[in-house]
Amino acid sequence: MPPDIIMTDDQFFHFCQLNSDLRIERNQFGDLLIMSPTDSETGGRNFNLIGELGIWTKQDSTGLGFGSSGGFTLPNGAVRSPDAAWIKKARWEAVPVEQRKKFAPISPDFVVELRSETDSLKILQEKMQEYIENGVKLGWLLDRKQRKVFIYRPDQLVEELDNPKTLNGENILPGFVLDLREIW
Repeated sequence: MPPDIIMTDDQFFHFCQLNSDLRIERNQFGDLLIMSPTDSETGGRNFNLIGELGIWTKQDSTGLGFGSSGGFTLPNGAVRSPDAAWIKKARWEAVPVEQRKKFAPISPDFVVELRSETDSLKILQEKMQEYIENGVKLGWLLDRKQRKVFIYRPDQLVEELDNPKTLNGENILPGFVLDLREIW
């Protein structure tokens, strides 16, 4: 939805708070992206994904995990809220506290997007590419419809896996293994 009025970052944050029942993002051009809640089945699978990442994050203690309601301002000006994200603790702590209380100006180190029945694969792939171009080090796009995983890394071609049983966090999330049986 192209805006008739360009909102400042503070105005956009306030607009999102007034409409907290909606999931709202903003692209780099200031266009508002309003997404309906996901279907219940996808919501449950996303809960499992966040649960696994949360357990690992607590045990590892080197970073912080975030769910889909957390928004981040990327260097290109877009405000995005991945389904799950993780940021190294030292990078997060370098963000001033007042900025953390809004849409923190930081790209996560790791992001996950889980495709629901109604999501456009092309739009999600473009979003994943945007994350990588803005400093994300590892991104997973989980396509439940096709049981495929698209792995995004800086300066590499996208890796496509057919129906894997697990994914590992590589050197970004060492020791993290996502069991996809709970996701598919």
